[in-house]
Amino acid sequence: MNIKNKNIDELEQLAQKIRDRIIEVVSTNGGHFSSTLGAVELTIGMHKVFDVAFDPFIFDVSHQSYPHKLLTDRWEQFNTLREFNGLSGFTKPKESKYDYFVAGHSSTSISLAVGAAKSIALKNEQRVPVVMIGDGSMTAGMIYEALDELGDLKLPVVIILNDNEMSISKPIGAVSKHLSKLLAGDLYQNFRSKVDHIVQNYMPNGTSYIAKKIEESMKLITPGILFEEMGVDYIGPIDGHNLQEIIDTLTLAKNLHKPVIVHAKTVKGKGYPIAEGHFEQWHGVGPFDPKTGKFNKKTSSNPNATTIYSQELYKLAQNDNKIVGVTAAMPSGTGLDLLIEKFPDRFWDVAIAEQHAVTSMAAMAKEGFKPFVTIYSTFLQRGFDQIIHDVCLMNLGVTFAIDRAGIVGADGETHHGTFDISYLRFIPNMTLMAPRDEQTLKFALQFAVNFNTPLAIRYPRGSFDILDFDSTKFIFGKGEILQQGDNHTAFIGYGAGVSRAIKTDKLDTQTNTIVDLRFVKPLDEELLINLAQTTKIWYVFSDSQAQGGVGSAILEFLNKHNLDIKVITFEYDDIYIQHGDTKLLEQDIGILPEQLILKIQKER
Repeated sequence: MNIKNKNIDELEQLAQKIRDRIIEVVSTNGGHFSSTLGAVELTIGMHKVFDVAFDPFIFDVSHQSYPHKLLTDRWEQFNTLREFNGLSGFTKPKESKYDYFVAGHSSTSISLAVGAAKSIALKNEQRVPVVMIGDGSMTAGMIYEALDELGDLKLPVVIILNDNEMSISKPIGAVSKHLSKLLAGDLYQNFRSKVDHIVQNYMPNGTSYIAKKIEESMKLITPGILFEEMGVDYIGPIDGHNLQEIIDTLTLAKNLHKPVIVHAKTVKGKGYPIAEGHFEQWHGVGPFDPKTGKFNKKTSSNPNATTIYSQELYKLAQNDNKIVGVTAAMPSGTGLDLLIEKFPDRFWDVAIAEQHAVTSMAAMAKEGFKPFVTIYSTFLQRGFDQIIHDVCLMNLGVTFAIDRAGIVGADGETHHGTFDISYLRFIPNMTLMAPRDEQTLKFALQFAVNFNTPLAIRYPRGSFDILDFDSTKFIFGKGEILQQGDNHTAFIGYGAGVSRAIKTDKLDTQTNTIVDLRFVKPLDEELLINLAQTTKIWYVFSDSQAQGGVGSAILEFLNKHNLDIKVITFEYDDIYIQHGDTKLLEQDIGILPEQLILKIQKER
């Protein structure tokens, strides 16, 4: 959509149309809502001032990218948002040439912009990387690593800081607000340029500090001093919903030909009054009634795994003041909000700082506490080196509660929890376990409290299936045989994969031996050696990547003991799984029970 020739009135009308379209689609499909509504005018300003076909548009996390999608030839397709084979909820170059980079994890944007700016300089082009980043993403250390280099290189990059929760320093009264407006004007920017020119070319040694002090005295009472001291110009705060102010400021920033942060104040949920403000439940939403704002009721009455985890850990923490915990900007998503509320001196949200979360808990474990690091599988990847270097090398008793393990649905490739078994299993001193249902998750946490070396517990998004098997407490390194079969076939399940094994067995005309592995590291070697005496083909069920996964662990064991067993794993192939309804995704990759039983019967 070409908006270059539209005037302000036309752009304001367009902003309303974009909001209406977002509300229409997200209320039906679900998606990221309040943050994207708050970024409508900023996105229009980006497209007005810069050339999306020429300049790299880089959206951090890309929760706020829906207006960009609507402005880049996806208006009609937008009703397929987050659906199987439809539009992604994040930026995705395979979907559109106007999406510069895949985004789904936080705080990568400025690093990308630095890399793009270096490339543009080497190619002697006039393109300008443009970043949109939220204040939440500014809590991650990677941002400051990138800003540090950018401030040194002085390459042209325009960073739009979409501040919708005042995470950045508040303006200090009316004087600061007035001076911030001055910083956005040509007068101040021209003054700065002249000061720099005088200092560099005309000031004798010993007197140049006077000129610099003049400029610094103005900066000290503005909220942008941190960025200025890092070598990145700061403009703002501006009104992130005033299109004329946005366009004027972005034009100025573009023409400075150096790194600039434009600080824009916005309102989350802007244009949909029910969601306006700091309401966390409107960040990412499921389907809802746009007239009332009431969310559609979920069909399952079973508590989800996150709730079970939260409630059981709370019970344990009441009786043991050595239990502490941390999450990284996801207190409600991980269920840790309950514990932060009840025990604010023992449970913390450290914002988007997974590396810090892991290492800080390593120190607490050394001091005799029992830390629970509660993070989604996909985000725990961000703390990988810290797990190896700061936890496992020291063999410290940190428990990693890995939420959202397996396929998570509409958030897609950047959010599926498929890799945690593979990237944790090879680390020395690490123990890996997984519950199969509600009761075994409780037992897993009880086990963890009394375990004094590194431990990872994975559990799925949503509710566990109700299984017709009695649950027993965990014993280190021990699995369970849930059902003895009448043939030479064993179904070996791990975590939520046990449920898939049971469902597949029920579709079979034969009765198979069903094993709940419980631990993938260490394996229950005694159980598996005995199983090898009575069965000859093992099928592995686990919601995880095949490479380095559960099947790989079993094959390594068989090779070690020179056992002749055929192993077929129903873990995920060597692919990134797309977004969409979970059942449709499982059908697409062929792991629904009705698909698996056909494969098994064909093997016989």
